[in-house]
Amino acid sequence: MAKRTRTTTSDAVQILYRRYYEGRPERVRGLADARARDSVARKLTTLRLRAGLTQRQLANLVGTTASAICRLENADYAGHSLAMLNRIAAAFKQRVENRNRNKGQALIYGLY
Repeated sequence: MAKRTRTTTSDAVQILYRRYYEGRPERVRGLADARARDSVARKLTTLRLRAGLTQRQLANLVGTTASAICRLENADYAGHSLAMLNRIAAAFKQRVENRNRNKGQALIYGLY
């Protein structure tokens, strides 16, 4: 049997990737989904803060509650609706993109 050789690295991200994700496509997909949710949450928070709005003010602007905006700004929240993201995007003069990476995977939305 051939011995596997690996290049050594001191890059912590590479070490963690090899240990927990390499050869595990379901984990890689989960990581990609988490990154997409984080991206939406960060973008929404950034847009709101740059506009100088509180969560309550943004909620009133788009016709929802402050708690709904709070949930949308949470990277762990996976219940983003396209209708709500479109209303928020319109308030900030942005657009929503639907990024469906591969067939059968969850739809990924983003504000751009």
